[in-house]
Amino acid sequence: MIFFIGFLVGLLAAIPIGPLNVFAVSQTLKHNSLHGLLIGLTSSLLDAIYCFIALTGMTQISSILIRFEAPLKLIGAGILIVISIRLIAKRQSFENSRPFQSPSLAYSRPVVVSFFLYASNPTLYAFWLAVASILAAHQWLKPGLWQPALFSFLCGIGSIVWYVILIKYVSKYRHFFTPKILRKIMIGLAVLMIGFAAFSLTTLIVNLFRSQAISLLFLLSSSASNLIYFFR
Repeated sequence: MIFFIGFLVGLLAAIPIGPLNVFAVSQTLKHNSLHGLLIGLTSSLLDAIYCFIALTGMTQISSILIRFEAPLKLIGAGILIVISIRLIAKRQSFENSRPFQSPSLAYSRPVVVSFFLYASNPTLYAFWLAVASILAAHQWLKPGLWQPALFSFLCGIGSIVWYVILIKYVSKYRHFFTPKILRKIMIGLAVLMIGFAAFSLTTLIVNLFRSQAISLLFLLSSSASNLIYFFR
């Protein structure tokens, strides 16, 4: 039963619309289904890895991820903006191209971009930490490595099932889209990616100002305490 829950958790984790789903759809429309599936496979593999790290309590890796949260957010936002610009700039190419023309990009590029998009989203790791906390609170997994490993593997399977369904659906109905509709879809996907980038940068700036404000308040309180002690 618990391992079926792992499959459902992976499936539900992949369904919400986010940068990776939008990127997978855009690459399927722009190139072919293999590009979209490579993005899904990369995301699903990282889902399984992040889940396993959270379940086994690898605090050293967790601290590294938290330490590099800011630069990863910047990298992720930059990648999203570049992809959006490319989608908007090349939207006219649908006019004279075949639906499944052989892609000019190397198949390794979607994998690399997907990795950075996933790693630059700390909310995904927070999600897996929440899953690990629930499992630990109910003691649904026995101590050891094999059960967390199997649970994480099934989370990855659930995630890839969603991407297969998504990419198959997009590929199946791509032929019904006229070049004009495809251009509008690509612009819409680009706008969504810019929105995700803006949200990531906004949270980064807010967290930066928050930490600076906390440091300033701590400094002021320390100075006030020293003054009070001095005039006693």
